[in-house]
Amino acid sequence: MASSSPTMASSPSSLPAAAVHAPTFTASDYLKFFGAGAMAATLTHGAATPIDVVKTRIQVDDAMKGLNMVQAGRKIVAAEGAGALLTGFGPTAVGYLVQGGGKFVGYEFFKKRFVELAGGPDKAVPHRTAIYLGASATAEVLADIALCPLEATRIRLVSQRGFATGLVSGFMRLAREEGFRGFYSGFVPLLCKQVPYAVGQFSVHEAAVEMIYRALGPERKARLTHVEATGVELTSGIVAGVAAAVLSHPADTLLSAINKGAGDPRQSATSKLFSLAREFGPKRLLLTGLGPRVFMTCGLVSGQFVIYAQAKALVGAAPGIEIHKEVKL
Repeated sequence: MASSSPTMASSPSSLPAAAVHAPTFTASDYLKFFGAGAMAATLTHGAATPIDVVKTRIQVDDAMKGLNMVQAGRKIVAAEGAGALLTGFGPTAVGYLVQGGGKFVGYEFFKKRFVELAGGPDKAVPHRTAIYLGASATAEVLADIALCPLEATRIRLVSQRGFATGLVSGFMRLAREEGFRGFYSGFVPLLCKQVPYAVGQFSVHEAAVEMIYRALGPERKARLTHVEATGVELTSGIVAGVAAAVLSHPADTLLSAINKGAGDPRQSATSKLFSLAREFGPKRLLLTGLGPRVFMTCGLVSGQFVIYAQAKALVGAAPGIEIHKEVKL
């Protein structure tokens, strides 16, 4: 994770990268990283449930095609009541508690390991983009193993009205009727969605924070107030959110369709992925539902980075490692 300011810092802001030593994280530190990440992901994804319901229905419900977010939302409320906008809240909250904690702690862990493999923070600076990409992708793959069953349950609840009354009943029905295959039929598409999402989220956020602080300069960076530092997190998070949304949107559309039951059941997940991609075509994959997804993702990503930084400070978590290229005085 990038440092934000003296009040939300991950490393001393006044030192060049070459003078910074890789921190030593304990099991307690990683537990705090997990807790902060879990809080950030659960709060943001839970709050975004209504937006995600509308987005998913636009993607998979033929009756919603061509409608914008507001029109689709009104149609859902008129037909099913306001409670329909909270469909899938249980799996969302539980799933992203596990996935968010795993993703953030994994990013801290693998980023540190890759920095050490590069020879330390000073030697890692020229390779920082590759480190961001590798750490975020690796962390996301591991987190998605835990997320996939809950994500499959959530999408089934949203896309198939009447499938179940909530998380437990939906999870049990999917386990009873389809078993392991039902939970992980969308695993490959989930990776195709979540790995680009995480890469955009962390790598672009790191790059945006670095650009902002280089523009400000070390002295101005050191004098940032808490509110100003939060503004940096929000701004860089919004930029990262756009990248995450665009990169992950095609697979997000396919994942929604697969978990609804689309495609030939005799096909493997990978074959089904490519078959549906050909069937949907570029326009539907790239543009259908993209507006709501960008709106939602910008809020999710920026909110997560702010909450993560605040939660780390609240529990006294160790500062993360920073390998930004600083402007030397």
